[in-house]
Amino acid sequence: GGCWGLNRPSVGARCGLARPGPSEELRMSKTNNFDVQSTFCVLCGRTDDCPEKYGEKRTYVEYNLTVHYYCLLMSSGIWQRGEEDEGVDGFLITDIRKEIKRAAKLKCNICKKKGASIGCVAPKCKRSYHFPCGLQRECIFQFMEDFRSYCWEHRPVQKFLDKEPRGASQCTICLDLVEHLPVYTVLKSPCCKNAWFHRECLQYQALSAGIFFFRCTVCNNKDKFQKEMLRMGIHIPERDASWELEENAYQDLLHCYQHCDVRRCLCKKGRDYNEPDSKWEIKRCQYCGSRGTHLACSSLKSWEQNWECMECRSIFAKSGKYSKRKRRALDTSEKTNGTTCLLEEPPPKSPRQSSGSPCSFLLQSPKIMCQNLSPRSHLELPASNRVMMSLSPVMSNRNWSLRRKHLRKKRKEACNTLKELKVQIKNKTTRLNINAEDIWSSALKGFRQRIFSPTNTIEVNFSNCKNGSKTNTSAASKHHFFQLLMFHLQNSSLFEGSSGKNLSLDFQAVKENLYFEAGKMIAVSLVHGGPSPGFFSKTLFNCLVYGPENVKPALDDVADVDVAQTIKTIKYASSLSSLQSTLQDCCEFLTAAGCLRPVTALCDKNMLVNDILIYHVIKRITLPLESFRQGLKTLGVLEKMQMHPDVFSSILCYKPERLSAETICDLFTIHSSSNVNKVEGADFWMGYLQDVESGESVVTLEDILLFVTGSSYIPSIGFDPEPTIKFLHIRYPIGNRLLNCLELPITKTYQEFKNKMELTIGNTLRVERE
Repeated sequence: GGCWGLNRPSVGARCGLARPGPSEELRMSKTNNFDVQSTFCVLCGRTDDCPEKYGEKRTYVEYNLTVHYYCLLMSSGIWQRGEEDEGVDGFLITDIRKEIKRAAKLKCNICKKKGASIGCVAPKCKRSYHFPCGLQRECIFQFMEDFRSYCWEHRPVQKFLDKEPRGASQCTICLDLVEHLPVYTVLKSPCCKNAWFHRECLQYQALSAGIFFFRCTVCNNKDKFQKEMLRMGIHIPERDASWELEENAYQDLLHCYQHCDVRRCLCKKGRDYNEPDSKWEIKRCQYCGSRGTHLACSSLKSWEQNWECMECRSIFAKSGKYSKRKRRALDTSEKTNGTTCLLEEPPPKSPRQSSGSPCSFLLQSPKIMCQNLSPRSHLELPASNRVMMSLSPVMSNRNWSLRRKHLRKKRKEACNTLKELKVQIKNKTTRLNINAEDIWSSALKGFRQRIFSPTNTIEVNFSNCKNGSKTNTSAASKHHFFQLLMFHLQNSSLFEGSSGKNLSLDFQAVKENLYFEAGKMIAVSLVHGGPSPGFFSKTLFNCLVYGPENVKPALDDVADVDVAQTIKTIKYASSLSSLQSTLQDCCEFLTAAGCLRPVTALCDKNMLVNDILIYHVIKRITLPLESFRQGLKTLGVLEKMQMHPDVFSSILCYKPERLSAETICDLFTIHSSSNVNKVEGADFWMGYLQDVESGESVVTLEDILLFVTGSSYIPSIGFDPEPTIKFLHIRYPIGNRLLNCLELPITKTYQEFKNKMELTIGNTLRVERE
């Protein structure tokens, strides 16, 4: 058998890491003396084709040879003596055949079969084994330097201090629980104290990310993390990440915006026509770059002349920075050909709203809101701008309708995206015992219990603290629980702000890891059919999606009245002396914020204001923000947010649309083989919804939804199953919450139908509430 000693160093290994083989295999062709079906590995004798475990399984017809890449790489009696393109990735065919003969004499200490080509490098250890057997017996193979292998008795282990807390936490890759135990299947981060992973999860991530992107998922440490993972047997291929290798993966980033957005486009060849060096060349907005115009459509004489879109112009006009010269230029452009080219809304082809749009684009006047004819409910306003003021005369009802349609479209997309995440939910049930009088403490206790898993089906059991009685554990309980929980979070000390909320700085909450729990609860609520928060500010949302380093906060994000007043005083200082006086008064605050800087000119105030905003809104809450982000990774919600930011902003930054007769009518599907308009009783149902909406009934639209589904709101993920209606010859309406089915009686008169609806729904809900 011979003495094993250390495994041979790889000629092709670079940077201390394993060198993967070429991406292209040798071309295979059938020959008469080769049986393609018997493609078993010549070293381990297995036919398994599992690249994640054994490396690529490669067949070389001309050599009558099939081998797993890892089996070859880890074999103890072979060296890489050839060039990269010689033999099998530098292993000469003659050397491979010698290794096969040598291994044929050795018996595997695990499966007891011949052909064990790998040996333990520990001194005096004579164990040998096949690569797959070694994995099964939890041996460790180091894909670095001289490619050592260790048996189950001599393998390296991670240090586990007695002071470290026992228990379980989430694996930050798969989000399932991982026990804090010094076992083969569990690895802990060398750079983060409380970061634990499943070995299998780390291996899959390493294969996907490659050497350039594989790092700690908590702190992003690369060098220390990779060194420890290589020591513990994680294979990190020396190649780019899998997502970087996709063909045309970043092709969309090379596309420039080319579309004419002014109200009246003069180009006969269409809004998308672009002819360079002519009057039909498209000029993009100099500020946002996401709007455009033909030179002729906006009376621009040359391409070098600057142009601003309507939204950016409105922002500057509101801030008072728009010069009189530009206003005169604007007036001139308005009169061109008798058209209002720039001040009118964009065409309905591409409705959009910039993140910096003025408040007048998003707000309704109280006069309109008092009527049911409002094209948009106040509940649809973004959380950061939910304030009452007059409607801008520039905005028409058509704009409101377009904006409402846009939000509805995005919410439908959000619903479909959340349904993709819902496939993770298993039939296994976790029951939460909730005290409605102390919703936060009982929810926290439930989410932190060891048996809780976000992938389990959740059942909620409300308990009465006074007499210990319990309500039913139906879907209604779960909907009500998530509704109470989101309401509590919105008004908790974890968030600050009157409407659009940002994270606050609560050191006790950081210490107790409550920001992580809050993010986790929101993610679970979205996927399990609860309500969306709807109170995120745009700044908070952008920090979560794009990273805090790419976000510029605004004065509206400052919740502290004193800090906001200080920033305003600096921002609106009219002279250098008044600015210096203000800075002297708040010197201690600026020093603590790290924003104290010498001021020699009045224009320096702009940089100072920006520094204060970044510190107070973003840098100050770095720890809460990172913890909150980790919580939102539960069930893959944060990843979907980053993939579809405009979709998720519609449910996280905007309150849900107020229920209307039209919404309820669209929500329910009428079961009938004939035309819905001809279904007996359908006209009574639609008429009743209109009466309820106009207040001519003691029942509300929320009551109807609650009667049928157990929820007074429409979840962001929708209902499962979708609500339906059946018209039957029954005496009174029946709400089947298990099937979300509303069974309605067929009556001769509308008044009879209305009386039965109000009597049944009112009495049923009153009994439940009592």
